[in-house]
Amino acid sequence: MSGKSVIIVDYGLGNLFSVQRALNLVGAENTKISPEKTDIDNASRVVLPGVGAFGDGMKNLEERDLVSALQKYAQSGRPLLGVCLGMQLIMSQSEEFGLHSGLDLVPGNVRKLEFDTEGGFKIPHIGWNALEKSNGAEIWDETVLEGIDEGASMYFNHSYIVVPENRSVSLATTNYGKDTYCSVLRKDNITGAQFHPELSGDDGLRLYRNFVNNF
Repeated sequence: MSGKSVIIVDYGLGNLFSVQRALNLVGAENTKISPEKTDIDNASRVVLPGVGAFGDGMKNLEERDLVSALQKYAQSGRPLLGVCLGMQLIMSQSEEFGLHSGLDLVPGNVRKLEFDTEGGFKIPHIGWNALEKSNGAEIWDETVLEGIDEGASMYFNHSYIVVPENRSVSLATTNYGKDTYCSVLRKDNITGAQFHPELSGDDGLRLYRNFVNNF
C-alpha cells in the first residue's frame, strides 16, 4: 500500500462512506473500508470512526477480533485517528451505561457531559462549536490541526466526553454548558477528534488532509 493509503475500520457503527469520501477528496490513495484484521495489520494509516454507544462499539470490535489488531497496530508507531465514538474507544474505559473497558491506547476515562438545563444546553451536544488551544498546546504545527485557526468551528454530535489521565495530550478543548472538555488529543502516533471532520467543512477536510499527508 502507498504512503497515503488509509484503512477505515468497519465494525458495524459509523458513517463509513462519508469518511471515505472525505479522505479521497483530500488525496488519500487506496482508501478501503474493512472489517479485516489483516488489513489493519498491513495498513500505513488507520481511521477508527464511529457513532453510537461505547459498549456496543467495544462488543463489535471484540466479535470481529479487532481489539488486539488495533492495539498491535498502535504499538507499531503508525498513525491512527479515532473520530467521535472512535476517539472514545481509544481510551481506557467508559462510564456509558455501566463501566466498559476500552482499547486503552490513551489512558483516561469517558464520562457524560454535565447537564446544564438552566443555561439552555441540551444533551446530546449537536451542532457547530469552536476549538480552543489547550494549555500546553500553544501551537498546532505538526499536528492534525496545523493550518486550522483557533476558534474554528467543527460539527459535533455526542453525549459523552473523554478525560485524558495526562492533560498534556490534549491539543484542543471545546466549551459546552458546564464543561470545557478535550475535543482533540494526540499521544505519540495516536490522535482523536470528538467531532466529525467529514461534516465540518474546509477545516474538517484540512484535518483529514494533515492526517493523510503529514504524519
